[in-house]
Order: sequence, then C-alpha cells, then structure tokens
Amino acid sequence: MALKPLIAANWKMNGNRELVSTVTEAVASLSSAVDVLVCPPATLLPAFKVQRNFALGGQDVSAAQAGAYTGQLSVALLKEASASYCLVGHSERRQYQFESDSLIAQKVAAAIAGGITPVLCIGETLAERQQEKTEQVLAKQLAAVYASQPELLSKSVIAYEPIWAIGTGESATPEQAQQTHAFIRAELSRYDAEAATQLRILYGGSVNAANSAALFAQPDINGALVGGASLKPDEFVQICLSAKD
Repeated sequence: MALKPLIAANWKMNGNRELVSTVTEAVASLSSAVDVLVCPPATLLPAFKVQRNFALGGQDVSAAQAGAYTGQLSVALLKEASASYCLVGHSERRQYQFESDSLIAQKVAAAIAGGITPVLCIGETLAERQQEKTEQVLAKQLAAVYASQPELLSKSVIAYEPIWAIGTGESATPEQAQQTHAFIRAELSRYDAEAATQLRILYGGSVNAANSAALFAQPDINGALVGGASLKPDEFVQICLSAKD
C-alpha cells in the first residue's frame, strides 16, 4: 500500500453526540501516517469541534448548487458544515433512492467543482459476481463518471464495495479484493494513466479489526470504507492502526 492510506467511517443513519465525543477522543492519538475521514449523519457534522486530526464528509451530495430541492444538501452547505469529502453513489442510495449512473456522474462533477473530494462507491451484487459480471459492472460504473470527464479522476477517491459483503459479515478475501482493485486501477488508466497510479482505492464490505491488516497488505488496496465497525471507536482505531504500514 504505497499510497497514504485513507480510512473512512460511514455511520449511515446511526450515531449521536455521545458517539461524536468518543470517536473524536479515540482517534486523537492517531499519527499522521493515516488519513481518517468520518461521515456521520449530516445533522451531526456541526457537533464535531474544529480542532481535530481527521476530515469530515457527507454521506451524499446534491448535483444542484441550490434551489427547490427539499431534503438535499449542496456542496456549499456541506462545506459550511466543515465537510471536505462526500460519499457518492453508495450502493444503498443506488438501491433505495434509485440513483442512476448519470446522476452519480453529475454529483461527482458537482463535488469537485465545489471544492470537496468525492468518494465514488462502486460494486456488484452477489448475482452479478456469481454470473462473473463483476468487471463488466464496475467498468460500466466507472465509465459513466470518467469516460467523458477524465480530468475528474485526479481529484477523486474510489471505494469498491461488493454489495454482497455490506453489512452481512461476509467479506471478499484479500486475494479477491486485490484482484478487483487491480482491475479498477487498470480500467481507470484508460482515462488517465498518471492519475490512476496516484488514486486511492478503498475496500468496503464488512471491514473489521480481524480482517483489515490482511486487506491493507494488498498492493492496490489503499484504505477502507468502514461501516458497522466505525460505530465502535476502539475497533475503528485498531483498523486505522493496521493501515499504518
């Protein structure tokens, strides 16, 4: 893992001010060898103090700058709440909010234009993996964002999250994850070869303290998007520590 690792916490629709305090305290002693990102529910972003050694992110962002979009959050609103990253295209939004590849591409572009870093989430279902369509699915999701706007690649982060491993307790083996990450990097090199070598590709899918070190030992895995384990401050710190090398 030659690139500086990024460990991102996705709290989803969980957390409270008490968790804000305990996580802030827990990660306070982490070294600068690892970048840490916390993506809480948007209502909790203001609860984090300015003095901290990690970044904040939104769990979604609107493709629009402003206007009559009830319930959505623009890049400007996220930045005002101290967010410098945002998740885009998480599988749960693709599934439950029916977000299309086209909309996700617009959101990535809007985030970058507004000055925050998008963490583009891509991944395949269990049926797609069983049908050996993983690479086909991922290539389509990547092309939707970067084929017509390759200049965005150098300002992005990618998170590969096999949908069949999210919240299930199942995780891709380190070898499976590495093979897929290597494919993603090779696919992205078609759009911008230099940016692809510098891009951080995170693994997301039931990452925990027991499997993180083996995942991070793979050359093309540059960190993790952590779900349930990020709600346990001590375990989240252990995951971060396992990425230092």
